[in-house]
Amino acid sequence: MMTILQIHLKLFTLILLLCQLSANSWAQNYPTKPVRLVVSNSPGSNADFVARILAPPLSSVLGQQVVIDNRPGAGTTIGTEFVARALPDGYTVLSANMPAAINETLYPNRNYDLLRDFAPVTQLVSSSSVLVVHPSLPVKSVGDLVKLAKAKPGVINVGHAGVGSVTYLAAELFKMIADIDIVLIPYRGGGEAVSAILSGEVSVYLAPLTPVLPHIQKGTLRALAALNDRRLKALPQYPTIAEAGYPSYKCDSWYGLLVPAKTPKEIIEAIRRAASEVLYKPEIVKHLDGLGFTPVGNQPQEFAAFIRSEVDTWGKIVRRAGITAK
Repeated sequence: MMTILQIHLKLFTLILLLCQLSANSWAQNYPTKPVRLVVSNSPGSNADFVARILAPPLSSVLGQQVVIDNRPGAGTTIGTEFVARALPDGYTVLSANMPAAINETLYPNRNYDLLRDFAPVTQLVSSSSVLVVHPSLPVKSVGDLVKLAKAKPGVINVGHAGVGSVTYLAAELFKMIADIDIVLIPYRGGGEAVSAILSGEVSVYLAPLTPVLPHIQKGTLRALAALNDRRLKALPQYPTIAEAGYPSYKCDSWYGLLVPAKTPKEIIEAIRRAASEVLYKPEIVKHLDGLGFTPVGNQPQEFAAFIRSEVDTWGKIVRRAGITAK
């Protein structure tokens, strides 16, 4: 004859089994309603651009609409925190990028932890960046630029999209490695920074390729080098900064998908599988490639390891430069 304790234990085991079966069934039916893709950057940004390229084909593969929800502000921490606090049901997904890793050091008082409060899904793409100058600046190479900066310390102005942005960290890293005195000028986003260098208000911009490529092709901006560890397919005639004499310099931007921690593995895999299918559609590959984006589509554990390394790498740079969020 069973004791009361044994009866309670059996009931508890049965309840756990039923919950597991229910969760598995729920995950297998995913998705049954629209999926919100939160972009923690403003419309027109590179992050927004990537999301809007991939959302329509993702909708087709998932069988439910993928809705873009822009939540910019505070160096991307507003949108990121929103997703961290969302239900772990796969219906609120974060389109994350490099600032998410930078912010782990830059914003010590944020209300979430990137490594604790999120489950990585997959890295979508890596992004090409390029060092450009206004044509009025009398330089034709990275060497010329460094020589001029050393001859005229504190004179050359470099635009960026705000403290903590990828363009800011790219400029800070170049400043440190080249050991030059240049003045970093902040703007409210990449659009304003591009306008500033086009007008000659600043002379240099270490920029994502997409918004400046048409201007390079028209000759209204002059490219000097790729910021990546490989030459750009869209501009193969320009060297990397490593080839130009600074082998320790590398600044690869990236974009990927994160979901709230405790999201069922089956749902994470469903999203990852759909994203991978979309990324390698020939028409998507061609579209991305022409704009300087390289598809990745890796496994969650690979993306998790990559994010940890990014947090560590950029954390060291933020601390070394003494950068603080304002």
